[in-house]
Amino acid sequence: MAALSLATLTTTTSSLSTLKNPFAFAFNNTKFLKTQTFKTLTPLKSSSSTHSDRSPIDSTNTNTLTPTSTANPKSLKSRLRNGETLYGLFLLSFSPTFAEIAGLSGYDFVVVDMEHGPGGISDALSCLHALAATSTPAILRLPESSATWAKKALDLGPHGLMFPMIEGPKAAKKAVSYCRFPPRGLRGSAHTVVRASNYGIDEGYLSNYEDELLIMCQVESEEGAKHAEEIAAVDGVDCIQMGPLDLSASMGYLWAPGNKKVKDMMRVGENAVLSTKGGTGGAYLGGFALPYDGPDDLRKRGYHMISGAVDVGLFRSAAVEDVKKFKMGLMMDGSDDEKEDSQDGDEKYWSE
Repeated sequence: MAALSLATLTTTTSSLSTLKNPFAFAFNNTKFLKTQTFKTLTPLKSSSSTHSDRSPIDSTNTNTLTPTSTANPKSLKSRLRNGETLYGLFLLSFSPTFAEIAGLSGYDFVVVDMEHGPGGISDALSCLHALAATSTPAILRLPESSATWAKKALDLGPHGLMFPMIEGPKAAKKAVSYCRFPPRGLRGSAHTVVRASNYGIDEGYLSNYEDELLIMCQVESEEGAKHAEEIAAVDGVDCIQMGPLDLSASMGYLWAPGNKKVKDMMRVGENAVLSTKGGTGGAYLGGFALPYDGPDDLRKRGYHMISGAVDVGLFRSAAVEDVKKFKMGLMMDGSDDEKEDSQDGDEKYWSE
């Protein structure tokens, strides 16, 4: 065996020494540390409560970021102010997969429905993560208009909040107060650690959140429709969501939302909301399309936020149609077999 050189022995001994003392390399090889540079990550961009951009700031950028009250040009409120008509989907299943598909499909917004869906705050969070991955704004529909539900929902960082069954300006003012920190409102403060502020990393959150958050009040009763103009005029209310199904129920037409009396009351509420947008204030009109009142019908009447479907309904329709198509195929096959048997019988008969 060839003899090892002194240099080789020295290297081997050094390597073994390093293995015995794993800290030796870190503290003794100063030459290596001096010649290597490691890129460090700095805090995330100071932005609004939207979670679509979580990329770190380049540490070589010398520009300083200061809080601003200017709304994100891609926020729902900014797009509405620019005159856009937005098209969305209600997510009832609380499926993050369906949420992601909805975002990838191109919907302008998705309403995570905690009023009629089976999920709560923790379930909604998974859907918000999925929507954020597709840069799709999420609106949380609350199960009731209360400070507690609003507080927990707001801390998740949605782009909008939808308050159900608002029947007058007093209830609308309360809903707005639930979204504002004291002294302007009643919202509890945990902005230093919650998702809404990027867990405290977004230093501009307190300056931006009012400009970014879309506050929606649902008008879904006869009483609410009669007071729609007053509700829409409340400072802080951005959008009135008309609810034809609950409205029809409140008027005694639960199974007939297309009844003429219900439609007439809907028009009363719609026209009242639209009348408030003559100046700088007022609210936008939002609603849900139905078979007898489609998205284009709503758009032509002045709606700017239109929801065209529910994820569960879309899946149900596709599933029912899929099964129906298969069973129709079975029936057709059976019919063909009977025809062949009949033809064979006739041929046998005549051949005899």
